[in-house]
Amino acid sequence: MSETQSFEFQTEVKQLLHLMIHSLYSNPEIFLRELVSNASDAADKLRYEALTDDALLAEDPELRIEIETSSEQRTVTIRDNGVGMSRDEVIENLGTIARSGTRNFLEKLSGDQQRDSGLIGQFGVGFYSAFIVADRVTVNTRRAGTDEAVRWTSDGEGRYTMAEIDSRPRGTEIILHLRDDQDEFLEPMRLRHIVKRYSDHIALPVRMRKNDDEGKPSDEWETVNTASALWTRPKSEISDEEYTEFYKTVVHDFEDPLRWAHNRVEGNQDYTSLIYLPKRAPFDLWDRESNHGLKLYVKRVFIMDDAKQLLPTWLRFVRGVVDSNDLPLNVSRELLQSSRVVDKLRAAITKRSLDLIEGLAKDDAETYLEFWNTFGAVIKEGVVEEAAQRERIAGLARWHSTHGDAVTTLDAYIQRMPEGQDKIYYLTAENLATAKSSPHIEGFAKKNVEVLLLTDRVDEWVVGHLTEYKDKELVSVARGEADLKSVVADPKEEAEQARLETLYKDTVERLGKSLGEDVESVRLSQRLTESPACLVVGDNAMSRHLEQLLKQAGEAGMPGSKPILEVNPAHPILEHLKQLSTDTDFDDLARMLYEQAVLAEGSQLTDPAAFVKRLNRWVFREAAASNDATSQGAA
Repeated sequence: MSETQSFEFQTEVKQLLHLMIHSLYSNPEIFLRELVSNASDAADKLRYEALTDDALLAEDPELRIEIETSSEQRTVTIRDNGVGMSRDEVIENLGTIARSGTRNFLEKLSGDQQRDSGLIGQFGVGFYSAFIVADRVTVNTRRAGTDEAVRWTSDGEGRYTMAEIDSRPRGTEIILHLRDDQDEFLEPMRLRHIVKRYSDHIALPVRMRKNDDEGKPSDEWETVNTASALWTRPKSEISDEEYTEFYKTVVHDFEDPLRWAHNRVEGNQDYTSLIYLPKRAPFDLWDRESNHGLKLYVKRVFIMDDAKQLLPTWLRFVRGVVDSNDLPLNVSRELLQSSRVVDKLRAAITKRSLDLIEGLAKDDAETYLEFWNTFGAVIKEGVVEEAAQRERIAGLARWHSTHGDAVTTLDAYIQRMPEGQDKIYYLTAENLATAKSSPHIEGFAKKNVEVLLLTDRVDEWVVGHLTEYKDKELVSVARGEADLKSVVADPKEEAEQARLETLYKDTVERLGKSLGEDVESVRLSQRLTESPACLVVGDNAMSRHLEQLLKQAGEAGMPGSKPILEVNPAHPILEHLKQLSTDTDFDDLARMLYEQAVLAEGSQLTDPAAFVKRLNRWVFREAAASNDATSQGAA
């Protein structure tokens, strides 16, 4: 054995170890689930590497996991004959944050011990769960294809030691020196029960020693799990509990899945898929570049952990496995990117996923709404990215609207459309409160024309591609002129609008000159009923909300279009403007009219201080005028 070297854990790993040792005792048995899962992964990796190097498996071709206990030494040992680790890999995987995901794990903790302990594994920190039950952990490992063996030891208090040891069998052996209060895990029957519960579907044998006639462990081993890939078994033989536990093993999720679909396809394609809809979002849901996808097997040989190519990005929350008989065993990521077989697989699994989502929406509206609130903004990305499924995805969406507090579908919106309406109207806004109080929807509300209220940040992107649904054009109420007369025609209103155009023609022109370069034009509004003004853009211009989102994203240099100021001819402010003869007073009120329209749409003013000064001047002026009038009346 070589000289032992001592190393410091990274700071985040120290925090994690302290948490494991002192806090997460609510479900200590998860340590065995995680260590067996890691051992299974090591076997899968060896199978894959052996596809190009048969010698790696030659010395011990029967892959397995073994668990045994020692009451005298108070240890639980989990060993595998998988790929093993080199010295550098031990340091990288067990001593640093690089592969552990520890930082993300710590950020997601909620303080609920049961819930937090369930996060272990999802973030790649499963190995550290050993310290929940052990006050010292020893890892002996040898990398397949090498003679170098390494021992790693730590008591979880901030340091670990490394040493080269005499050659040992290929794979990894983890020895847990149990804490005084963890005697239950020295009982073989207790460990068998845990394996049966969490690891029954591991696709290689998990073995423990048989008991002899006196009830003591013998030299003979027996398999304690089913040791067959769950997805290869007939659906009729698999219980809901088995599907659920398999999901938890694959995804490292502590909650049950919402729904799953298990399919065997033969013919032009030959594959099996088992996909799940999760109940809660993964921690990296909004990271489009994060690892996601399905576990890929070829002829039951593990190939890839996160096969992104099998699912579009907008379905990155879907989990499960795909086992193909059509792909070559030496499949690479490059082949996945260019294979027609993969393209067909992707299309088929996308369809299965949509079937699964539609089934949930049809069978359980309440649960589906919770699901949509969690994943809906991601699914809507598919409207942009999946042109062939655009209308189908749009039909799954749930939207707020002016119809009521409950969300609606596009199909339900169309059913409620009054006679004469041939368009679907919508408004995008920063949040629901801003949308509901927007001046843009006033005229539509007066005529009982429903408007969809779109408040997800992705919605601007979505409606830029979803230009129609079931032959109904989608139209923004904040763009172009409000063509309400085509929906609810009223000859009297048309005559009154013509009269007002003539009456306020000079005032409108004067407003345009006063505001100058800040607006493209000023016009009388047909959409306003209560508010004095609003800002709109032309039919082909970038929306004001999208422009604001781009600025928030750092795209301030992008050229924007000038807005059109629409003024309400029925509002007293316009009549007051018409009566003002002093240019200074007119310009002040015109500017405040424009700036309040900016605020009403949820945008920010370029010079808030100047707005406050103008407002104060007008408040003081109006108060003074009111006092003068009162004094004259008293006299």
